[in-house]
Amino acid sequence: MLHRPQSTAEALTLLATDSATIIAGGTDIFPAHVDRPPPKRLVDISRLRDLRGVRREANTFRIGAATTWTDIARADLPPSFDMLREAAREIGAVQIQNRATIGGNLCNASPAADGVPPLLALDATVELASPRGVRTMPLDAFLLGNRHTARAPDEIMTAVLIEDDHNHGRSTFLKLGARRHLVISIVMVAALIEISGDGMVERARIAVGSASAVARRLHDLEVRLAGRAANPSIGDVVSPDDFAELSPIDDLRATGAYRREAAIELVRRALVQLADERHG
Repeated sequence: MLHRPQSTAEALTLLATDSATIIAGGTDIFPAHVDRPPPKRLVDISRLRDLRGVRREANTFRIGAATTWTDIARADLPPSFDMLREAAREIGAVQIQNRATIGGNLCNASPAADGVPPLLALDATVELASPRGVRTMPLDAFLLGNRHTARAPDEIMTAVLIEDDHNHGRSTFLKLGARRHLVISIVMVAALIEISGDGMVERARIAVGSASAVARRLHDLEVRLAGRAANPSIGDVVSPDDFAELSPIDDLRATGAYRREAAIELVRRALVQLADERHG
């Protein structure tokens, strides 16, 4: 049975019933049930206007959880969000981008979710609503593992919150796949650097996806990049030791060893690209 609530409150009431499952775009849940029956009760929140759209509230961008990737790709966002818009254009075909939502991407919690590394690099926070009220938590605390999140069964993700505190930031998203388009990532990298007026890195944020059960920030590398000159030699700062906490697996798309080497190369390329943009 499919329900289309008219409000978030109504959706929460429906979710409290036995075996109810939240969907928005449905681009993850329906393929997952192609050879078995779908959940008995589906609660479609895609038409809830208060969960759609991108807007600025003071110094924070609020992205409704039911906002599609097409909406995000077209949103008026600062340069530090370029990596998020670039990732939005890499998620499946255009038809998928028109339906798939940012909240669904996060709640599905695939290790290869393209939206996660940019959001981690932007220090995103998720907002969750339940009959008990509303709570927020950092995205890296929300994502617990492969297909595993901190969302309680009676909660709905209502928004993703991102502070616009990257005043001099520029960013990029690089993805490696078996082909150029319509492919699950072998490895992906999101990188953000802020550059001072004298050409030095003030702050860096780097996340790697599809190389662990959840995407991971490279905190040690971020610390070492601070104070470095933002020029084409910046890639030399990257060391294999920076990737020690990753745990890439062997699967049909690539070996774990290949994923690790690819991640190192993509991070270097991302940093050089961002440095080149300054001199371009």
